[in-house]
Amino acid sequence: MLNSLITQADVDTFQTEGVVLIKGLFKDHVEALRQGVEVNMTRPGPYAAENLRAGDGGRFFDDYCNWERIEEFRDVIFHSPAAEVAAGLMDSTSVQLFHDHVLVKEPGTSRPTPWHQDGPYYFVEGRQTVSFWSPLDPVREASLRCVAGSNRWEKPVLPTRWLSEENFYPDQDAYMPVPDPDAEGMPIREWEMEPGDAVAFSYYVLHGARGNESTMRRRAFSLRLVGDDARYVERPGRTSPPFPGHGMKNGDRLRQDWFPTLWPRTH
Repeated sequence: MLNSLITQADVDTFQTEGVVLIKGLFKDHVEALRQGVEVNMTRPGPYAAENLRAGDGGRFFDDYCNWERIEEFRDVIFHSPAAEVAAGLMDSTSVQLFHDHVLVKEPGTSRPTPWHQDGPYYFVEGRQTVSFWSPLDPVREASLRCVAGSNRWEKPVLPTRWLSEENFYPDQDAYMPVPDPDAEGMPIREWEMEPGDAVAFSYYVLHGARGNESTMRRRAFSLRLVGDDARYVERPGRTSPPFPGHGMKNGDRLRQDWFPTLWPRTH
């Protein structure tokens, strides 16, 4: 049985296009997530980054893998309906946490988030994957943009570093170049969103986000989850997130003590 926040049509769209809008997924947790973001920005973790070049206006902050040290994130991850909704979208009997991610674009930040797929950066392979991207402020122009159907492309997109635009891995022939979806007329899904709404998308959906040239902050919380078929895979370089010392080998399921099962819930 599906969670009441999604329909079979949502599942079908997610399976086909790799992306769907879930209204109100975190609507009861917006204030907690806002508090968690403030804690995160006050006390950044080891992976925090400022994603602007010299002379760029505004501020583009991001950080990830902080759920163990930020109580608000942990509570939302374990008690919101996100894991149950993920199970329905992925058609998976189980859901594991991969990581959390915070992205904040202050007013006047013109720099967009570059087009990319998350999957090539990760040490996870599998079709049962889902990211939830949820704004904590009303979004009209600085929303997430996803290319429908890119989860079914034959080759993954080459991962690059956001600021330097250097290739992430040495074997670029294994990947397709980063396309320009606007110039190439690709089907882009983009929504005006309220705080607590969420875009659900596969790790293999090409996505990016506009800059924030409005007068409002654009705080976003993203949650990355995996299902039954997700397995550890060696990459030809350092992954992001790296999770040093994890000790997993090719084909292993993600270790439960680092990547806990969120669904079905156990008490």
